[in-house]
Amino acid sequence: QVHLVESGGGLVQPGGSLRLSCVGSGFSFPTSAMSWHRQVPGKEREGVAEIGSVIGVTNYADSVKGRFTITRDDGKNTVYLQMNSLTPEDTAVYYCRNIVTGSWGQGTQVTVSS
Repeated sequence: QVHLVESGGGLVQPGGSLRLSCVGSGFSFPTSAMSWHRQVPGKEREGVAEIGSVIGVTNYADSVKGRFTITRDDGKNTVYLQMNSLTPEDTAVYYCRNIVTGSWGQGTQVTVSS
């Protein structure tokens, strides 16, 4: 059974940084493309970043380019999202997703506020 567990969310001031982690189990992590998404109440979930398997090609939403970095550690079955220069508009619940299976984690709340 595919299982994804996010962590690392919290409250941070504008301009600050956070690193989210997502540990996967129940599937072949090294051969799975992974992605991060976010959602605020009343809005659709939006894609933030994705990373391919093997070579690890990355793609980012325009709203986070230059500020967020997605990486993966296949030895730890973990995908990360390093978020820098955070703004209040980045406040959301962040989810990781196994692109191959379509499975989602439970989400982790990120709040950017002074």
